[in-house]
Order: sequence, then structure tokens, then C-alpha cells
Amino acid sequence: MKRSANRILTTHVGSLVRTPEIIETMIARELGNPVDAEAHAEQLTAGVREVVQRQANIGIDVVDDGEYGKVGWTPYLAERLNGLEPVDMRSMGDVGDLYPDAERFGDFYREYQRQETTQWLPDTPSRAQYHGSLNLVALACTGPIAYRPEALERDIRNLRAALDGLEVEEAFIPVAAPCSVELFPNTYYESQTDYLYALASALSVEYRMIVDAGFILQVDDGVLPLRYFASFRDKGLAEYKKWAQVRIEALNHALSGIPEDRVRYHVCYGSQNVPHTTDPELIDIIDLILQVNAQGYALESSSPRHEHEWQIWEDVKLPSGKILIPGVISHCTNVVEHPKLIANRIAHYADLVGKENVIAGTDCGFSQFWNLIRVHPQVQWAKLEALSAGARLASERLWR
Repeated sequence: MKRSANRILTTHVGSLVRTPEIIETMIARELGNPVDAEAHAEQLTAGVREVVQRQANIGIDVVDDGEYGKVGWTPYLAERLNGLEPVDMRSMGDVGDLYPDAERFGDFYREYQRQETTQWLPDTPSRAQYHGSLNLVALACTGPIAYRPEALERDIRNLRAALDGLEVEEAFIPVAAPCSVELFPNTYYESQTDYLYALASALSVEYRMIVDAGFILQVDDGVLPLRYFASFRDKGLAEYKKWAQVRIEALNHALSGIPEDRVRYHVCYGSQNVPHTTDPELIDIIDLILQVNAQGYALESSSPRHEHEWQIWEDVKLPSGKILIPGVISHCTNVVEHPKLIANRIAHYADLVGKENVIAGTDCGFSQFWNLIRVHPQVQWAKLEALSAGARLASERLWR
């Protein structure tokens, strides 16, 4: 990974709002309409070229493909892992398992879930027929886990082609952590640990392919922190940490043999624009995060629930050689942050861990599923432009 040697570099977490053409194809699939696979492949190639170019044009230094080739940040693995099959999401438990504060905010969640997957969809030909849902489909393990590389090979080809002739610092590809995939129920392996390590071994193929292709590997782990209150709120922090430690070790197993300086680890508290009153405190899990064999740590840092947590670095020492990628713009509001505020946020981290050890990022992705669009597409790009402008202001201050 490149460091902020002469100025603050910029990046983001990965998912960006898909093009109207890609979204129209996804809606057609949801409605059970026929989809032209060749035309969709062309949509992906063109869309990735466009989104990479736009990132470069506005000054994002470390870019990706917007995750355009994925239906969602973990369900994409249905295309890539043998042994996973679609199941009704309701079999995974009630809403309280996913939203620990659902009892307190039940009315809010019922209203939110009605509009979550439709609010910012573009006006495509099939839009009027689509009433929105999370598809209520997840995956379950029903057989031996094994990796299929074809979809990743396509994504690598598209990203490589889109980068041709562009001047950016680096490019990354985000993929799921074993812990986040383990959320899908297991009906095949004798123990949950066996299942976890089968996932880790299979995902290690994906991880190595990305690094071997010359890209930075970003491992996304939104589930690890969420399990704290979802599953361990009555058992306590010590029991949670025992559970989490096994998941960190499984991730490091998947990363075995991959150079640390080609890896960054992203942790957030769920991308939903919800109250987040039961998110864990970063100080309670930072020791776990820093055990991951990665050079960079991309952390949610600017949402109203977590912005204060830059202060933990007054007491927690960032290990030598590591890089922080704090989110200095948020995915959970359509308010576009002022560049001066962004510069101030960057400066907090630079003052505590060293300016060369900071890359300015985002809290989370802007569209973790094709139909979970967190802000309006125009706002998404305005936020990324503000990120770039804020990093320039911070650089002027820090290198003067």
C-alpha cells in the first residue's frame, strides 16, 4: 500500500451506486424477466470504465470498480462458492437478530424497511413494477465449500481495462471476510468452526487472486462488530471476545502467505441509516481489529455515533508500519460534508498517528447491494468531491 508521503491520499470503502443500465437488469431479474447475459456483461464493462474514470477525475487516489459486478457485499458469493444455496432470509431469525434495537425502534424499522430498497432507485423501464424488498433471500451452506473463480476473473479484467491510461495511485478490490459469510446458516459441516475454516480456505483463493493480479485486497467485515450486541449482549464482552478471537484467527488463516502491505481491513457497524444505539464502542474491539494481518485499517469514523472515537488514538498506539483509513465522510446522510470539516477530521488522526500513516476514506460503501442505495447518486459524487477537496486542504496544512 502506498502511504501519504507528500500529501493525504484519498480512497473509499468500495460499493458505489450502479448505473441505471445495471440496475434495470437487476430489477428484471427480481421480477423474473429474461436477462441477456451478453448485454449485461457489456453493461458491466462500460459501467466499470465509467465509474473508475469518474473517481480519477475527482481526485480519488485509490480506486475500485464500485463493486458493480456484485449483487451485494456477501450474496455475491453465491456465484463464487460451491456449497451455498439460496434460502428464505426469514429462516435466519427475526429482525431482532439483525437489529438489536428493533424492540425500542420497532415503528421506525417497519417504516424504514418499506422504503430502504426503493428510495433512490433511478427511473428505469421496469422501475414501476418493482416494489422493493431485500428479496428475503440469503444463502445457506448445504454442501462442501469450494471456490469458483470465473466471476472474479471477469471483475479483474474489467477493472484492469478501466485503469488503462489513467493516473491513479493504486486500485483495490473489496471482498467479504469469513466471519461475515459465516452469518449464512450451516447445515453441512459438523461444527461451526469447521464451517468457518472451510469458508476461510475457500476465500483465500479469492484473496490470492486479487493480490496476484496486482490489486490491493480489502477485506470487509461488517458482521464481526455487529455480533457483539446481536448475540452477546446478555453474555458480556468477555464471551464476545472469545467468539471474535476465533473469527480473527480464521481470517488470518485465509490471509496466510499474502504480504501484509497488500491488505486493508474494513470494519463498520452496518450500512443502514438507522439509530445505531447498540453499536459497540471502538475501544472495546480495537485490539481484535489490530490483530488482523493487514497494513491498513478502514474504520467508520464520521457517523454521528462514532465521530468522537478518533480520541482513542490518544491512548491506543497504532503499530509500527500500519496505516489508518478513517471514514471522514459518511454514507448515512445526504448532507454533503464541508471540505474544512473533512480537513479537520483528517488532522485529528494525523496529529495522533502521523500524517504519513493516514489515508482519507469513507465510513462505508454507498450501495452495499444493488438496491440498497444509501444516498442519492448525485450526493454520492458530491461527497467524494468534498473528500478530495478536504484532503487537499488538510495536506496544505500538514505539509506547510
